[in-house]
Amino acid sequence: MTEGIEKRLTALDERLIHLESMMVSLLERIDRQQLDATKTSDRIKEWVTQFVALRLHQLVPETCEHPAGPEAGGPYLDGTTVPCTEEVAHRVARIPIPFVRQMVVKKVAESAHQDQISRVDIAYFEKAATF
Repeated sequence: MTEGIEKRLTALDERLIHLESMMVSLLERIDRQQLDATKTSDRIKEWVTQFVALRLHQLVPETCEHPAGPEAGGPYLDGTTVPCTEEVAHRVARIPIPFVRQMVVKKVAESAHQDQISRVDIAYFEKAATF
């Protein structure tokens, strides 16, 4: 009879050891997930901050030292004074996400000013819009 009790106690000890190791493993997973949640939360806060800054920037009218003359004519890249072709304006309008569209327009406009391009055509747009 004591042998049966000894076997049962040994089996119980093994089960408790197994249960304890599972609990330690579970606690480690929870700790890792909390760290990931903190990183994710920080990334979301950063994205929201950038998005709000972009939207606020859109509300402030852009000023230019030299307004575009009548020789420029035609459409302009959204929110800029950079003239472009109809194809480029159409391509920009097809970008579905507003903040992505603004990022692309900003990059192309900066490149056009840097390269002193008088009118952005589709070939230049495709080259300048690449990140």
